[in-house]
Amino acid sequence: MKNYFLAVSFLFLNIQLAVSQEVKSPSEFLGYELGSQFTRHADVVDYFSDVAENSPLVEYHTYGKTNERRPLTYAVISSEENLKNLEQIRADHLKEVTSPGTATSNKAIVWLSYNVHGNEASSTEAAMKTLYTLITEKKDWLENTVVIIDPCVNPDGRDRYVNWYNQVKTEPYNTKQIAIEHHEPWPGGRPNHYLFDLNRDWAWATQVETRQRLKVYNDWMPHIHVDFHEQGINEPYYFAPAAEPFHEVITPFQKDFQTRIGKNHAKYFDENGWLYFTGERFDLLYPSYGDTYPTYMGAIGMTYEQAGHGMAGLGIQTDEGYILTLKDRIAHHFTTGISTVEMAAKNADELNNQFKKFFQNDDFDYQSYVLSGDPDKLEALTELLDKHEIKYGYGNPGRISGYNYKTSNKGSGNFGDGSLIVSVNQPKGKMVKVLFEPKTKLNDSLTYDITAWSLPYAYGLDAVASSKLVAATGTAPQKNIQNTPAPNAAAYILKWNSMQDASFLADLLKNDIRVRFTETPFQTGGQKFKRGSLIITKSDNQKLENFDEKVIKIANDHQRQLFNANTGFSSKGPDFGSADVKLINKQRIAVLRGNEVSSLNFGEVWYFFEKDLNYQITPIGTDYFKRADLDNFDVLVMPSGSYSAFLDEESFKKITSWVKDGGKLIAIGDALQSFAGREGFDLKENKPEPKDTISKNNLIPYSQRERQSISNLITGSIVKTTVDPTHPMAYGYDDEYFSLKLSSDTYSFLDNGYNVAYIKNPEFVSGFAGSKASRNLKNSLVFGEERMGEGSIIYMVDNPLFRAFWQNGKLFFANAIFFVNNNVFSL
Repeated sequence: MKNYFLAVSFLFLNIQLAVSQEVKSPSEFLGYELGSQFTRHADVVDYFSDVAENSPLVEYHTYGKTNERRPLTYAVISSEENLKNLEQIRADHLKEVTSPGTATSNKAIVWLSYNVHGNEASSTEAAMKTLYTLITEKKDWLENTVVIIDPCVNPDGRDRYVNWYNQVKTEPYNTKQIAIEHHEPWPGGRPNHYLFDLNRDWAWATQVETRQRLKVYNDWMPHIHVDFHEQGINEPYYFAPAAEPFHEVITPFQKDFQTRIGKNHAKYFDENGWLYFTGERFDLLYPSYGDTYPTYMGAIGMTYEQAGHGMAGLGIQTDEGYILTLKDRIAHHFTTGISTVEMAAKNADELNNQFKKFFQNDDFDYQSYVLSGDPDKLEALTELLDKHEIKYGYGNPGRISGYNYKTSNKGSGNFGDGSLIVSVNQPKGKMVKVLFEPKTKLNDSLTYDITAWSLPYAYGLDAVASSKLVAATGTAPQKNIQNTPAPNAAAYILKWNSMQDASFLADLLKNDIRVRFTETPFQTGGQKFKRGSLIITKSDNQKLENFDEKVIKIANDHQRQLFNANTGFSSKGPDFGSADVKLINKQRIAVLRGNEVSSLNFGEVWYFFEKDLNYQITPIGTDYFKRADLDNFDVLVMPSGSYSAFLDEESFKKITSWVKDGGKLIAIGDALQSFAGREGFDLKENKPEPKDTISKNNLIPYSQRERQSISNLITGSIVKTTVDPTHPMAYGYDDEYFSLKLSSDTYSFLDNGYNVAYIKNPEFVSGFAGSKASRNLKNSLVFGEERMGEGSIIYMVDNPLFRAFWQNGKLFFANAIFFVNNNVFSL
């Protein structure tokens, strides 16, 4: 019997050895030493696939595709026994969220996200080493731990960087900072296909990578989530604890445990003589990061930052005189990743117990948020909530008391059928508070990103935050619009209120259907129509075959309710043939891109046209702009950027001549600096208040200079603006608009142009604004139009397309494209 057991044991050992021998290390599989080259994303996928095929400790899944059709993947690593029971483990764990206090889960769930910024490329290399080490050397930790690895959150950006670097690097690699391999071309590998920063998209979920990842994330809701990053070449390594400010919903345990993890990392870094820093710069406030979003979902969310970034390549000499190599960077990220799993395995029970407590929501100041407004905007908000699996309901007619968002004070509001109710008495109640709270509570004004984002303002909805729980006893609005052709009608009319209306207009124009809009309110058939309403007349489309059927199909596809006008004779206001009812051009649109242009803002513009409007644009590079024939375009968009080198006398003359001949130029953000104060232009910068005496400023201590400077800053704050709703750029808006102000740059009112949205006396409703910067906003422009010859220059001081999440700003941009200065119809 003894010999039998020995034989069985020997056989089992041989099987285990055979299995382990089949699992190749990254270097063995790739054919080169890890860290000696950058690995293409396809090869990373192949390695993870190979490990999963040959190890019983790994499952590998595809959760989606990028815009450029690269796979988005994740690996699940745990013991054989755990993987056999993985679905039960996941279900038990989720009970901690859905039914706090009833769960029996005892496994730690750790999610490691690598390479969210494509040119911070060392982390994906480290992910391969981490995977291999976990299943070959750290299997004991997997007995009570499930590790999820997303090896590359941003494959498109990573390959953009890696492919470029592999093309230009020298052999051997050059460590001089001046070498070409340390200078990425525009736009760099950091963003995704649409040039969005995916690390700022977790909450807004505008990008395809984020949307697909959230489905899996919500299926797991890990105890720990780590986002691996890189920073400047002279900053060694950053790990938790994070910096202030911490959002108030973050629990004492979350703060404490990230510090404990940091101390565990420090132990290994100290042993190896590696430098690091903690508690600086990277705060936990803005909810759309890869550390804050998981934190607000109950996890220990952390950012790890390794020196390097896109500048480092395979090796670079730092300003301190040492050589930083890719192998160094891999070693550091590998160490913190393994250390994180170790801490999870050693504290699985505590993580589970504290995770349950997180979802036992405290008594918040506000229990329910009640919203009303345009049905399209309400629907857009519910689509966002669905992505996060946040529950909501609908109310019955009534009056709700509480904090009124529009008046920024205690008050009440009348809410009718279909009002949206989002309450905190649900598992994700803390995230509800973070996303909907009227004012962000700041315990420190030095932050890394914007300090205001409240969704009622972002979506342009009326809202009241109630200290009482509001019952959601109403029924969801039913939307099944089915227009039918009306061959005898003189026109079809659509009210103009939302981006869904703008998307409908774009589709009509693409299908060569002529559309008018009214600059004056009118009545017909007992219906009132405001400025901006679309009028699709039979007269304008007589040569179009199947006109009625085409219009109806497009309207039904977009779920737009059309009104059939039996006559062009209005009962009040202009008739359809009036000069106030103008044809809309099928605009030919060019957008500048290149070294002088903010890649982020170009991406926002690009995304707006392709995803929000589904309308074609022509990007033009600044490097060959002088050869471009602007007569082929009706609109030129200048995204935010620094154009001083680009706009020499020849280029400036080219643009101004084109505008005078009827072109429309839209300048956003920093692009306005190219026109302010220039001869012949109405735009002027606001002059700041006279400074205190130089001697007083110079007496501010060195250690206090940074903090003193924040009085001149505005860090993403929400400010109330006054709107001229009679101007075509403001159609669909009331006389107030809450703008997200991203900088302290201010411009005076236009003397001769149109001040469409502006600030008389600054009224910030949420977020931080320095005292000096706030005062300098008095009597300042937000959106304006200046006529020049036959054309126009449109000034957008605030970016209405910011990160594609500030939904209520987008219609200003659509109006600027299609409505402003639309006096001559182009065939």
